[in-house]
Amino acid sequence: MISAILLIIITIFIPPLGVFFIAGCGADLLINICLTLLGYFPGHIHAFYLEYTYYHRKEEAARGVFDSRKAPGVYSDNVNTGGRGYGTM
Repeated sequence: MISAILLIIITIFIPPLGVFFIAGCGADLLINICLTLLGYFPGHIHAFYLEYTYYHRKEEAARGVFDSRKAPGVYSDNVNTGGRGYGTM
């Protein structure tokens, strides 16, 4: 819970940094950097969408529900699996 709140606070100030913490260095980070440079709010929307997807999938995994479909617009395996590891479904 504390880590989620801290991640949200970091994302409010620097959206690409929040994306880096959950998705790593990849396509999602590059997309977020471009969106943040084009406008501060598009970068926020993308970052919060990735964080919502990550924590939603993480909560589902804790309940025993595993969604094998990829989230639309999310390229990181870590986000798509809710942090259960890269490529494991």
